[in-house]
Amino acid sequence: MAERPLPTPAHTIGPFYGHALPFPGGGDIAPPGHPDTVTLHGHVLDGAGAPVPDALLDFWQAAPDGSLTGTPGSLRRDPSTGGFLGRNGVDFTGFGRVATDADGRYALRTLPPGNTGLPYIAVCVFARGLTHHLFTRAYLADGTDPLLDALPDERRATLIAAEGARRTYRFDIRLQGEGETVFLEFR
Repeated sequence: MAERPLPTPAHTIGPFYGHALPFPGGGDIAPPGHPDTVTLHGHVLDGAGAPVPDALLDFWQAAPDGSLTGTPGSLRRDPSTGGFLGRNGVDFTGFGRVATDADGRYALRTLPPGNTGLPYIAVCVFARGLTHHLFTRAYLADGTDPLLDALPDERRATLIAAEGARRTYRFDIRLQGEGETVFLEFR
């Protein structure tokens, strides 16, 4: 029996986010070995609950001191080739980019956000089948917040990361269907 050929880019719908946009260490926002590092991790799931193996997630957050500017230039480029040299390992940028793996998993290592109100990390989701990227928030605590307070309890729960052991938080993103994550619209 002849093997069925694998699809090529001409047979599928792009864009292919995992090809050129991720960069080495994109999920390592916290300086290595920092004692306050927290890990946000989870899965990106489609409407049927199946993992999305080729999603790309951008993360933005306030620094622990509450500042929103990040440190410019901490993502270094090779002056000769323009290629990526890595983070400088010291400065906090407040930005991360992570592709999901074959099982739809992602992990981000960062410092606790110091924004006013409840701590949260802003998430932007790019994935196949989406004509526009989606915005959401991963709250690292539950409490009073204007956005959360405006939602019914079952919808509110989709924005709150579950705290685990050793400074970890689980935040699954469901793109549609039952338990769909709340996505935000900016105008």
